[in-house]
Amino acid sequence: MNMIITKIEAIPIIPKRIRVAAYARVSSGKEAMLNSLATQVSYYKKLIQSKHNWDFVGVYADKAITGTKDLRDEFQALLKDARAGKIDMIITKSISRFARNTVTLLEVVRELKDLNVDVYFEEQNIHTNSGEGEMILTFLATFAQEESRSVSENMKWRISKDFKAGLIWGGNSSLGYTLKDKKLYVVEDEAETVRLIYKLYLEGNADEHICDILNYQGIKPYKTKKWNRSSVIKILTNYNYTGDLILQKTYRDNHLSKTMCINNGEYNKYLVSNAHEAIISKEIFDDAQKMRRLKTKDINLDKTKKTLFKGYIKCGKCGRAYTYKKTPYNVVWMCSTLRTKGKCACDAKQVPESKIIEASNKLLNLETFDLKRFEEEVKQIVVLPNNKLLFQIVSGKEQILEWQYEPRSNSWTKEMKDEARVHYLKRGKGGNSK
Repeated sequence: MNMIITKIEAIPIIPKRIRVAAYARVSSGKEAMLNSLATQVSYYKKLIQSKHNWDFVGVYADKAITGTKDLRDEFQALLKDARAGKIDMIITKSISRFARNTVTLLEVVRELKDLNVDVYFEEQNIHTNSGEGEMILTFLATFAQEESRSVSENMKWRISKDFKAGLIWGGNSSLGYTLKDKKLYVVEDEAETVRLIYKLYLEGNADEHICDILNYQGIKPYKTKKWNRSSVIKILTNYNYTGDLILQKTYRDNHLSKTMCINNGEYNKYLVSNAHEAIISKEIFDDAQKMRRLKTKDINLDKTKKTLFKGYIKCGKCGRAYTYKKTPYNVVWMCSTLRTKGKCACDAKQVPESKIIEASNKLLNLETFDLKRFEEEVKQIVVLPNNKLLFQIVSGKEQILEWQYEPRSNSWTKEMKDEARVHYLKRGKGGNSK
């Protein structure tokens, strides 16, 4: 018997195609930086499309955003697509472009690794899915974070040095002034508009009326098409118009989040007298501030009630906020959907403010309402059906309290009752005369 051997050809293995995306970020909105971002996008697109076994997914690019991941829309979109299984590999320039914070970096990389998504850092030549990838990343990310902190501290020193010399750092030109070489210089035709605004205000014109006058006269605002109240207020409260400067009124909280904060004494401020040519006198500026304080005091007397529970009360039916409303009989809080769209959109009940205060006092074991204590302990109030209020406590606990309607006449003053009685008698006489 002759042995017959037949060769069975092996099935060629087709290389798996890799779906590749790129991530780019620049931390400034300046033109040079934005051009750099456009260059990066173009570079990554050509790079990925040049590889025969790579499929181009896209380039995700953030501009003028900090390294904090929650503030980067494109970065979040990249992670969303990775979680949806649309990406196999991400290419990025460096660790600092991807994340400045060691904890954030490792958190994201580990999540992507669990999704079997590789991240390649070009400058460091690291693939996160390699055996030694995470160990190297931990060291390098720590150094990157320290370098970022060092750069931030050096920048703070340079800014502080300029402040001490009376130089403006990072400021902008404003109506009446142009900023050049960290100094303010008067623009005379704009300065006339500033003087007119102060004159009109001290003559008793309200902010809105000043806007109407300026718009009617065809006087152009600095950056908007028409004058509005906020632009007038900015001019009326800008101390720079007196020729003096107050420097370091704001600061960045840290080198990671870079959140802008008001300087309430955390850092030194610098008052620079006669820093530039004044547009108005200090006396005129002070008179305007006194008038504004008097007006604000009068307005705030009425606003205090309107803001007592503002931001704290939410509708349990539609989820929208409750707003303040003053009726002829009492003060109530009602669903903003109900107020603007009617019962067809939401039929949640309005709640008398007195009942919210009463329930709050019961919850906090108080005899009289204490706003500070309320703000410290209550996170939110949800208005539920059947006259129930769900209090969400800061500690994480929840408690439901009920309230009861009272006859409307209980809230009437003597004058209101007398008026109602007269109205009733008139109606009665009218009915008998028919």
